[in-house]
Formats: sequence, C-alpha cells, structure tokens
Amino acid sequence: MNEATETALGAFRTADEAVEWITGRMKFGIRPGLKRMELFMEKLGFPQRRLKFIHVAGTNGKGSTCAFLTRTLTACGYDVGTFTSPYIERYQNRIQYNGQDIDDESLLRLTNLLKPVFDEIAETEWGAPTMFEVSTTLALLYFAKVTFPDFVVWETGLGGRLDSTNIVTPIVSVITNVGHDHMEILGDTLTAVAEEKAGIIKSGVPIVSAVEQPEAIEVIRNVSAARKSTLYLMNEQFRYEAARSELDRQTLRFTGPFRTLDQVDITLNGGHQLKNAAVALMTLEVLRQYYAIVLDDEPFLEGMRTASWPGRLEMVKHSPRMLLDGAHNPEGAETLAEALRTVYRYGKLHMMIAMMPTKQHDGVMRELMPLVDSLIVTEPDFFKKAEAESLAELARETLRGLNRQVPVTVEPDWRKALKQLEEKTGEDDLAVVTGTLYLISDVRSWVLYGKDSDKGW
Repeated sequence: MNEATETALGAFRTADEAVEWITGRMKFGIRPGLKRMELFMEKLGFPQRRLKFIHVAGTNGKGSTCAFLTRTLTACGYDVGTFTSPYIERYQNRIQYNGQDIDDESLLRLTNLLKPVFDEIAETEWGAPTMFEVSTTLALLYFAKVTFPDFVVWETGLGGRLDSTNIVTPIVSVITNVGHDHMEILGDTLTAVAEEKAGIIKSGVPIVSAVEQPEAIEVIRNVSAARKSTLYLMNEQFRYEAARSELDRQTLRFTGPFRTLDQVDITLNGGHQLKNAAVALMTLEVLRQYYAIVLDDEPFLEGMRTASWPGRLEMVKHSPRMLLDGAHNPEGAETLAEALRTVYRYGKLHMMIAMMPTKQHDGVMRELMPLVDSLIVTEPDFFKKAEAESLAELARETLRGLNRQVPVTVEPDWRKALKQLEEKTGEDDLAVVTGTLYLISDVRSWVLYGKDSDKGW
C-alpha cells in the first residue's frame, strides 16, 4: 500500500487493528499529567466542553456507583454515556452509550481521526500519549461527535488530580472512598491519596463523598471549602440505614437534605453496595435539585434495583457454585470477607487468587486467609503480575500466624488452576476467584463464553 492510499483509508482498516494499537500502548505504562490531554483537546476542538459530566473517583466502589447512576438515569429516560476502567471482557466495554458498547464503525473512524493528532503530540517535548489518554480522548469524541448523551458518567482511571479524565469540568463530582491502592504512585499515606483524589473537585461544583477516615475527610473538606464547592458528606449531609439484607436483594432507607427515601431495593450483593447506592442516590439528588432533572419514582426505583456490575460478587456458575470478586486491595478484600461471612452459605470455601505486583498483598491476605479451606495461587495472562510462588509464601506465612492448616497450591497457569478449583468444590461448597481484575477478566470470559478476554486497563 502506498502512502497516498494509506492516508485515504486511515491508519487502521478494522476496529480490531485500532484496538490492538490502543491496547498495545499499555506496555509504555502510566504517565500522570494533563499536558498531553490538553494538547489533544485543543487540536480536536475541545469536545469535552459540549458534555455534562458526573466525575467519579475513589479507591473502591467507583464501578458500582457508576452502574447505579447509569442504570437509573437511563431508566428515567435520559441518554447516558459511560466511561469506566478497567474493562472486563473487551476493550469496547469501557465506552458505552445507554448501556451498549461503542460500535466498531465509530471506534474505527474516531481512532483514525485522533491518530494524526496523536502523532503530532508524540513529536512534542511531552511525548506520545498513553493508552489511557488515547482511550479517554476516544470516549470524548464518541460522546461529543456521535451519541450526544444528556449526561456522561465519567470514572477516573488512577487518582484524580493528574488523571486524564480530569480534563473535564463536571456538573457534580463524586469521591466514593479513600484506601490503600496505587500508593506507589499516589503517595504512601491516606492523606496523600485523598489529596490526589480531591483533585477532581472543581470550583463551585458540588461534591458527594462517603470518605470516612478523619484525615481523608479533613482533606476533602478543606479542598471543597477552598474551591467554594458544596460538600455532601455521608453521615453528615446524608446517611443510610440497612432495612433488609439477603442474597440478591438488599433494601436501604436513604435520608438526605432534600428528601427521605424509605425503601430503595438493590440486587448487588454485599453491605458495601448499600453505601455505594447511598452515594449514587445523593448524587442523583444533587442533579434533581441543582439541574431540575425529572426522576419519576417508578423508573427511578427500578433503575436502582436493576443496576449490575460484572466481576463484583458475581455468581458466574452454579455447579459448582463460583463467585467472582475483584478484591485487589485490602479494602476490597475486607468487603469480600464481610460478604462471605454474612451473605453466602457454604460447607467449604475454596479460593483462587492472583495479584498485580504493586498491590498491598499482606493486607489482602490478612482479610481472606481466616476464611479459606483451600487456596490456589495463580497468575493472570498479563505482562505485569505478582509471581505465584512469592504470593503463595505470603499466604502460608499469614496462615501460620493464624495457626491454620490450609493447603496452598501454586499453579501459575490460570486455566489449570481453574480446573483444580472446580474439582475441589463440592455441591455444598463455594469457589471464589479473586484478586486482580485481570484474573477476573480471564476467568469470567472463559466460564461464561468459553473464550479468552481481550482485557486491559
């Protein structure tokens, strides 16, 4: 193909080629900072200025909160764009319009549109944009030039202040919580992590948060005051009470500054989902009060009830029973452990786990090892991962400290590990696959569809 023909066709001829190029940039890593995004936006006509964003940050609970917001707004008749990460099955999952993945035709056309701009930026002193910056730009183009949603539910990738999603000015900001994750990048204290996440708070834009640690609350409160942003903090301006909690159905009573909702049902499992639901409800209340959006009771409650989120306390198989949960940091492991104690019933608990090398492995093990009857340690198909043997040794050390005799198996091949897990799990037992979302992605695609995932961040 000569140069003129290639220019006419664009850099990529199929959506698969475009996705391969975008995801291939993962190996170049994460480079926090907004300068490349600023150049992208300037050269592409500032697409973000045409959209209304609900910007969601936090250590855990972002995805579930985004699911509640998206499903409820859609049920109430609004068109909603959603940008989340990482994706579970295929790259297109991360960019959705009314719950449907970006179509291949739009993905191909928009990637070919941004590729020349990418090349220009790559020649500057700031260097080539990262995979996540390209993905963020692709999402903005899709929403601003193709689908034109009423609202965009906009999840941060990492932190907040220097995350590529922070190129937008939202109509409401959300910080679900602050915990021990990505501390090698965001800082080695909860205060430092909170400061990074508070970077999404914009001047005059209301902020909703369920942050609980005193030092993190102080950061959120100070930044909100400095930017004259009204803060709606859980247990101060809004609160919730658990009214019912059983498998696949929970009910909460929500009390906020504008109204009380006596009975809101959700089907996402785990006590932490009540908190995520309360955060979403407060966010929707802000939209209702500040922007006069109409949320009729019947579709509103139906949206909250039917919201779902893959890979979080998701039962993907019933014979044997297999539960997937991406508990990839200590706080996530704590919520998984609580759910295993209170929501699920089983004879023995057989667990399979894999982690990324940078995570707080000891904290995860402290939460989960008191519960397991057997453990299989494996590795995801990903270029970065914690070595199974070293992770297994940490598990054994944790078990010794608990004075527990539990078999620990090392099987780096996750497919072989999965087969072993299924063979161990009796009719009354429960198999749990947990840890990095890259493993969850592998297993979920294999169990549900019999195929490999094309996962990624």
